[in-house]
Amino acid sequence: MVNHQHVQVLVIGGGPAGSTAATLLAREGIDVMLVERDMFPRYHIGESLLPSVLEILELTGALEKVEAFGFQHKPGGHIEWGSQQWDLLFQDLPRQYGYSFQVIRSEFDKILLDHAASQGVKVLQGVAVQQILFDPDQTERPTGVTLSEAANSQQSWDITFDMLIDASGRAGLMANRYLRNRHYHEAFKNVALWGYWMDTARLPGDKAGAIATISIPEGWVWAIPLHDATMSVGVVMHKETFKAKRANQSLETIYRTGLEQSPTICTLLATGELVSDEIRVETDYSYAATQFAGPGYFIIGDAACFIDPLLSSGVHLAMFSGLLAAASIASAVRNEVSMAEATSFFEESYRSAYLRVLVFLTAFYNLYDGRDSIFWTARQLSYHNETSDTTLKSAFTRLMSGVEDLHDVQYASQTGRHLILEGMSKQVEDFLAERPTNNTGGQTMGKFGGVRTMAQSPEHAVQGMYIVKEPHLCIKRV
Repeated sequence: MVNHQHVQVLVIGGGPAGSTAATLLAREGIDVMLVERDMFPRYHIGESLLPSVLEILELTGALEKVEAFGFQHKPGGHIEWGSQQWDLLFQDLPRQYGYSFQVIRSEFDKILLDHAASQGVKVLQGVAVQQILFDPDQTERPTGVTLSEAANSQQSWDITFDMLIDASGRAGLMANRYLRNRHYHEAFKNVALWGYWMDTARLPGDKAGAIATISIPEGWVWAIPLHDATMSVGVVMHKETFKAKRANQSLETIYRTGLEQSPTICTLLATGELVSDEIRVETDYSYAATQFAGPGYFIIGDAACFIDPLLSSGVHLAMFSGLLAAASIASAVRNEVSMAEATSFFEESYRSAYLRVLVFLTAFYNLYDGRDSIFWTARQLSYHNETSDTTLKSAFTRLMSGVEDLHDVQYASQTGRHLILEGMSKQVEDFLAERPTNNTGGQTMGKFGGVRTMAQSPEHAVQGMYIVKEPHLCIKRV
């Protein structure tokens, strides 16, 4: 039984999204409890981080702990896509951090959750949410939860709260169990198979810590070097392709056959040994809830949406949404903005970031006819108007680093530029509806060539608000 029966904010889930939101709120003096079903450390995929994560870690106060742990430094990525190949270097970014990390998520996530506790968050591990309780007069507003020890569901207790943050990951308690508003992207119903290798080679020179992302006829592969001398290596293919193969092949055969389609991967693994006890599999992992926030609740991280891991955007979107939720709630609690304004700001800002990645992912998957088209797409999704080959590549790098989303919420309203969500959503849905199930694509980027994703007037700001960090974390009106 837990003595503390009421909190200002209850966070469900202790992954990067939940830990980030809880930590930032606690540092703002708000009473926060976080409940996590598992006992950390626990296994999780999603090992390649973007530089934007470091900026958020600095804001939470956890960056020094992550830096000191010894994770593999990630200078960028090596990309082979169709007939093209190039290197994406984070040092080219006009930001503070020109690198990121490749992490073992069980260790990284535990650092963040322990840090949350050190900042005043009441952390309960091994505690499951049996049900969410709702206001009888406002049936969509959550007001409490029934909790139990994960190992003993017979004994339960209730906790009430003013605000709920659902960071429950793919389980998606609010979206799946109550709102029932999660939508899967049919075009991205992919399957990932992966395992861990020892004694592999690495990319040459300064690229030794980079992620390799390589297209193959049936999809694409990743190779992520980790600090414990292992390498995470995965194969991604469409669900229908996987289903046909699975009818008469083992998981390991499908996996190894996919890896053999890439000469670069074969070179990296030539001296290596697969040391995983089993081949891991994830499927149907591209989805979004139709609503990310509502009366009394915010849905963040994978509980709200997840996009195919091609762009390594998972942890970025998780922590970015945690930052958005914390800033929105903190401002509402201090009566700097109304709760309706805070909710609207969060919803629009998070969906902007999600749609930006989705548009670019769609373009990337359907592109084999030259990298310049990829860079042009990146440019259209950023606030910058460069035209040279060098600056187009820079726009591509900013977009794939996650820093463009941080720029949006800190400066977009001041400059009067913001994503046109309605038009952007329509472009995404149109393209997804026409996209073939074959991931190798073959369509050109012509129809995205005219997508106008940025507005040039203050009327399109995020409800006329943006995030500021000093003297405290909040959303501020223009």
